[in-house]
Amino acid sequence: MIEDDIKALPQKAAEKHQENKKFFTKLKKKPPKNLDYLMQELHTEEFQQTDCLTCANCCKTTGPLFTNIDIERIAKHFRVKPSKFIDDYLRVDEDGDFVLQQVPCPFLGYDNYCSIYEVRPKACREYPHTDRKKFQQISNLTLKNVAICPAAYNIVEKMKQRLL
Repeated sequence: MIEDDIKALPQKAAEKHQENKKFFTKLKKKPPKNLDYLMQELHTEEFQQTDCLTCANCCKTTGPLFTNIDIERIAKHFRVKPSKFIDDYLRVDEDGDFVLQQVPCPFLGYDNYCSIYEVRPKACREYPHTDRKKFQQISNLTLKNVAICPAAYNIVEKMKQRLL
């Protein structure tokens, strides 16, 4: 069931893209005073019923940005120099950021568990960023995430219901 939902997600997100884009444009211009509180509430509600281990689509289809702090922490975990970790796993993207050389993530197990969970990158810890303060500032990222993460899709749909 969940696999069918994940396969259908890009199409569902594409169908809602214009509506979502218009909604986020309005939200950016005049965010409600309680937006941070609302997003925290919607995020908490969604993740009480969503188990990322049944999906892991983010790990299978996209790679996080790795900060220098992430690289140092993960390299230390592997007991290698940061340069070795970079050579083995990362590349520099068109924006000059460190990203994975390939997806799915090499640290993702067959059981959807992350082998470096305790030291995973900040971008992974915060994904899908739906409980972030000043949420309206990351609308472009959110538009991408609703096509990847079923929870992000559900949160945005609930958010529109509450705010429209």
